[in-house]
Amino acid sequence: MRSNLKIGLWIVLGVAGITAILLAVLFHAWRPKFATIQGAIIRSDQDTRKQLPLANVLVIATRGRTEASARSDASGYFKITFPDAIWPEQTVDMHFQRDGYQSLDLHLRMIFRSTVRRLVIAAMEPIPEKVTGDSAIRPIVVSNIRIRYTINTEQEDNIGSVAKVFQAVNMGNVPCGRRGPCSPDGHWKAAVGSITLDAGTENSYRDVRVTCIAGPCPFTRIDSSGFVHGGRIIAASALNWSDTTTFLLEAEVFRASIDSNVRESYPVIYGRLLNFNLPASEEGASIEADVNGEPMIFPLGPEPYLSWATCAARATEETAKATLYRCELKPGYQF
Repeated sequence: MRSNLKIGLWIVLGVAGITAILLAVLFHAWRPKFATIQGAIIRSDQDTRKQLPLANVLVIATRGRTEASARSDASGYFKITFPDAIWPEQTVDMHFQRDGYQSLDLHLRMIFRSTVRRLVIAAMEPIPEKVTGDSAIRPIVVSNIRIRYTINTEQEDNIGSVAKVFQAVNMGNVPCGRRGPCSPDGHWKAAVGSITLDAGTENSYRDVRVTCIAGPCPFTRIDSSGFVHGGRIIAASALNWSDTTTFLLEAEVFRASIDSNVRESYPVIYGRLLNFNLPASEEGASIEADVNGEPMIFPLGPEPYLSWATCAARATEETAKATLYRCELKPGYQF
């Protein structure tokens, strides 16, 4: 009888010990992974090409009495880290706030391990412009827009420029299931968008720039191997493991001939948004445009200012530290 009791006691102690070890391992595994939430904030629009990344958005995450906050960067990316673990079945309330946009509230319920890996995409609605008694006044038209800048070159002519848009169409938060392409960490289904351009005989592309201009840009990766050295034929591709993203390719077209230092390019316009980028070696950049039929020049300084648009500029690391410019028309103006 005593022998049976001893055996039973040892079995109970063994099971309790194994259970304690498993709980400790599970706690250690859950804790770092459920303490962080990351995502991207974009402008809400049915046209995916107009889903502008939103910077400086205040993000507040609340779980019970614990609160953590962060602000989105120039690409719309944010990352919030809680001081302690978030366990399954707990809910995290997220609040997004930015001037000019309606506040947004999301509620995340932690259910499975995949929940923490979910990329949170917050689409914020812009606040409509107020209609006043002056709404009958005709808007000021901005047209014939060109980007003008200078680059020191030797024995080459810049005979033009090219600006093309391509997309990587995808649906976010779909597990990859080992069927490529996948996200770099192997968790999410990804899609590849690409574009190929031929400059023509005796021509070549130079200063090729590819940047993400719309959609959840933090969850993309641009492949520059097909255009980093320029040439007659260039190819650009981008991997996207979240919702659909839009990319802008711009390049200068050269022909071996006489030196030419002054260059012009044309922005890509969607609705009331204007996008273009400039190579790192540019000097004296300016925007030339006709405002109500009158030709005007607007120099672009470190902090671009236009009387007819609100602009923001940020350096990009994807393509030789080019500078991406985004401008949105002010009330009372139209393209």
